[in-house]
Formats: sequence, structure tokens, C-alpha cells
Amino acid sequence: MSPNSVDAFNRPQIGLDRIITQDAEVLSNQLAAIRQRLFPPTAQKTLRRFSSGEAAALIGISDAYLRQLSLAGDAPEPDKTPAGRRSYSLEQVNDIRRALQRSKGRGYMPARQGSEHLQVLAITNFKGGSGKTTTAAHLAQYLALRGYRVLAIDLDPQSSLSALMGYQPETDVGENETFYGALRYDERRRSLRDVARKTYFTGLDIVPGNLELQEFEHETPRVLATQRRMGDDAFFTRIASSIHSVEASYDVVVIDCPPQLGFLTLGALCAATGVLVTIHPQMLDIASMSQFLLMTGDLLGVVHAAGGRLNLDFLRYLITRHEPQDGPQTQVVGFLRSLFGERVLTNTMLKSTAISDAGLTKQTLYEISRQGVTRSTYSRAVESLDAVNHEIERLVRQAWRRGA
Repeated sequence: MSPNSVDAFNRPQIGLDRIITQDAEVLSNQLAAIRQRLFPPTAQKTLRRFSSGEAAALIGISDAYLRQLSLAGDAPEPDKTPAGRRSYSLEQVNDIRRALQRSKGRGYMPARQGSEHLQVLAITNFKGGSGKTTTAAHLAQYLALRGYRVLAIDLDPQSSLSALMGYQPETDVGENETFYGALRYDERRRSLRDVARKTYFTGLDIVPGNLELQEFEHETPRVLATQRRMGDDAFFTRIASSIHSVEASYDVVVIDCPPQLGFLTLGALCAATGVLVTIHPQMLDIASMSQFLLMTGDLLGVVHAAGGRLNLDFLRYLITRHEPQDGPQTQVVGFLRSLFGERVLTNTMLKSTAISDAGLTKQTLYEISRQGVTRSTYSRAVESLDAVNHEIERLVRQAWRRGA
């Protein structure tokens, strides 16, 4: 045996727990430093301003009419560059919507009315990497850009949605500040209103997540073992009842579920009025989805028998990370459409380097400008996202029995 081998056997060993903890601390500190560089001086994200053309398109009027409103003093004064280019914040866009709603009496503000019920959209999949969080983030922001009052809920302990929305789970989200605080079984349970936070998107709030959410998965089996029967406060009703406490403040709730079929996911499905299952069109993913659906059906059957609410306005499958030029993917998409028909959304979310590039700086495609991104790549990706999200918006409006 060589001397080096002897040294290797005799040197002090470092425990796996210590190595992982040290690496986690190093990574967390570096992520905080990166955010400090990207979003100084407060290290908080801000939403860019929108050109007059973009603002007019969001409102649903022409750029010329928007200019006329500004000149007449019927719209907020936009910022202007030395070259005379006008730009508006999202808050100003909503101010213009409200002014037009009052003067024209038309649907410029899409908030639900009368008996229209809160829409709770659960975005789920058994397998990670299916575009679940990307879908949730862009859908929530799309709806906020169009004037809906939106609450995003991060139920995934990995907390990618929270990071995209500007909250670093390790440093910005403390104890009892996730949805777990509104779900827990002890006297420290809080109102959902107390844990929801504003975001840099006007009209979009978030309930952030972190590893604390796993506590609900650990505590629920212990509670079930001591319960003789499931009452009104059963685990599968807790998410729905928490959301119900804030429903007057929102039009749509978007839930990013964990990539596993646990108690959090089951609770989200019981609270949902609409379910979106994201699918990456590969045969291995389809096989995984088959297992997910079988397990979900069995478990929800048990929940239904125990009194759980399982009435949906819609269930849809969304093809994500789609490459239309890929022959095998095209076959898989056709296969799914032949099986599920209209339950597969007509539009697909295309795989795009623009979305990946935006994610490198913890941003979505709706946040970044065209600068620094190939125009054709950006436009193609945005068109894909808009088409998917508009189709989902139509389903929401149909549930409210509204027109297109």
C-alpha cells in the first residue's frame, strides 16, 4: 500500500451533514450576492415600464387614442425620454383602465362581479422539469398585466416560483411566513392574509414558499393517526378554507404544486376550480404521467368518500417545452390529442432559449425587454406564452359565463 493510501485512510473524516450544510451556506450567500448585483440598491425586483404601444395593447385601445387621453389630461402623465418616447408603469396602465371603465362603462377592468366565483388554478405534475413553475409564473403575471387581481401560491418546498417573484427562500422568507403558517395544526396557525405579500407587479400578490412547507407533509400523518373521523378541518379542506378567507380580494389564484403527490398537492386539488397538468411530450414523461393519474384518481377517490370537494370548472393538459420540428414529439402530441381530445389545450408552450435566458437573472419573459434578446426568438416565445395564457383566460371567463 502506498504512503498516499495510508494518509487517505488516516486523515480526519468530515460528516456528510456538515459538507452539505457548508455547501448550502456558500450557495445561499452567492445567490444573495448575485441578487444584490442584479437589483441594487435595495436588492428588490422592479417591473420595467411599458412603451406607449405596449400600454395601449394591454388596455385594448390604439396608441393614438392613448396619446389623445394623455393630451386631454384623462390619463396619467407618462415618463418621456429626451427623444419624446412615452412609457407607462403597470400601475398607470390600471389607472387608465379604471378611468375608461368609469367613462365608457365597458369591460376594461376584468375583475369578477356578482356571483362569479373565485378561480383557483392548480398547476401540477408528478415529475419535475415539466415546466410547471414556468407555467405558473407566466400565467400569474399575464393575468396581472391584464388587470386581474391575482394571488400566486408557492406550495413547492423548492420555492422556484418565490425566487422568480423576487423572494429568496433562505433569506427573505422566515419561520411561519409560508402557506404552512396558514395550514398548521397548532395554535400558531395564521390567516392567509398575514402571509401574503405584495410583488413588484401591481395586482399580483404571492404567498412565498421554502422548506418549511415540508412540515405539513410530516405533521399530517401524525394528525390522521389520532383522528377518529375527518371533520370540516380535515387536511384536504385546509387549503380551500384558507383561500376562502381572502377570496374577496382576488379574481384568480394560481397554485404551483409540488412535483409529488403528497398532502399539499391533494389539498390544492380539493381547493381548485381548474387544474392544469403540464406535460413534456416525451414517452418517458407520458409513462410517468400515467402513474400520476392512476395514483391521483385512487387518492382523490378516498378523499371524495371522506367528504372532499372535487368539482372542477375544467381540467386541461398543457404541452410544455414543445419543439414542433421534433418528429417524435409531434407523434406524442398527436397521441395525447387522440386520447384526451379538447382536454389538451390547443396551444402549446414552446421550448425557447429566450425563457431560459430570462431565467438566468430570475426573470420571466414578461419582465424583460427585447434588448439583448434576438427579436425573432423573443417574439416567438411571447406569442407562444400569450396564446397559452389567453386560452386559459378564456376558460376562466367561460366559468364565469362571460363572452370572449
